Amino acid sequence: MSRLSNKLQYLLSALAALIGVQSHANREKDFKQKSAIGFILTGIILLMIFILGLIMLVKLAVYLTSV
Repeated sequence: MSRLSNKLQYLLSALAALIGVQSHANREKDFKQKSAIGFILTGIILLMIFILGLIMLVKLAVYLTSV
Protein backbone atom coordinates (compact mmCIF):
# COMPACT_ATOMS: atom_id res chain seq x y z
CA MET A 1 0.00 0.00 0.00
CA SER A 2 1.42 3.41 -0.90
CA ARG A 3 2.08 6.11 1.67
CA LEU A 4 -0.70 8.36 0.32
CA SER A 5 -3.13 5.47 0.38
CA ASN A 6 -2.07 4.65 3.95
CA LYS A 7 -2.54 8.25 5.08
CA LEU A 8 -5.92 8.42 3.40
CA GLN A 9 -6.95 5.18 5.12
CA TYR A 10 -5.83 6.61 8.48
CA LEU A 11 -7.80 9.80 7.85
CA LEU A 12 -10.98 8.04 6.72
CA SER A 13 -10.85 5.58 9.61
CA ALA A 14 -10.24 8.32 12.16
CA LEU A 15 -13.09 10.43 10.76
CA ALA A 16 -15.45 7.46 10.79
CA ALA A 17 -14.46 6.65 14.37
CA LEU A 18 -14.86 10.29 15.40
CA ILE A 19 -18.48 10.39 14.27
CA GLY A 20 -19.13 6.76 15.21
CA VAL A 21 -19.99 5.23 11.84
CA GLN A 22 -17.23 2.69 11.19
CA SER A 23 -18.36 -0.41 9.27
CA HIS A 24 -17.46 -3.83 10.61
CA ALA A 25 -15.37 -4.66 7.52
CA ASN A 26 -13.35 -1.44 7.78
CA ARG A 27 -12.83 -1.90 11.50
CA GLU A 28 -11.53 -5.43 10.91
CA LYS A 29 -9.18 -4.15 8.21
CA ASP A 30 -7.90 -1.43 10.54
CA PHE A 31 -7.17 -3.92 13.33
CA LYS A 32 -5.16 -6.09 10.94
CA GLN A 33 -2.63 -3.26 10.40
CA LYS A 34 0.88 -3.82 11.79
CA SER A 35 0.94 -0.66 13.86
CA ALA A 36 -1.70 1.56 15.41
CA ILE A 37 0.51 4.66 15.64
CA GLY A 38 -0.81 6.14 12.38
CA PHE A 39 -4.40 5.86 13.56
CA ILE A 40 -3.55 7.28 16.97
CA LEU A 41 -1.66 10.28 15.59
CA THR A 42 -4.36 11.00 13.01
CA GLY A 43 -7.03 10.80 15.70
CA ILE A 44 -5.14 13.17 18.00
CA ILE A 45 -4.62 15.69 15.19
CA LEU A 46 -8.29 15.54 14.17
CA LEU A 47 -9.38 15.95 17.78
CA MET A 48 -7.13 19.00 18.18
CA ILE A 49 -8.55 20.53 14.98
CA PHE A 50 -12.08 19.85 16.25
CA ILE A 51 -11.40 21.46 19.65
CA LEU A 52 -9.72 24.51 18.08
CA GLY A 53 -12.67 24.84 15.69
CA LEU A 54 -15.11 24.82 18.60
CA ILE A 55 -13.06 27.42 20.47
CA MET A 56 -13.00 29.67 17.40
CA LEU A 57 -16.76 29.21 16.90
CA VAL A 58 -17.49 30.17 20.51
CA LYS A 59 -15.21 33.21 20.27
CA LEU A 60 -16.98 34.27 17.07
CA ALA A 61 -20.40 33.85 18.71
CA VAL A 62 -19.33 35.87 21.75
CA TYR A 63 -17.89 38.59 19.53
CA LEU A 64 -21.01 38.78 17.38
CA THR A 65 -23.33 38.99 20.38
CA SER A 66 -21.28 41.80 21.94
CA VAL A 67 -21.31 44.01 18.84
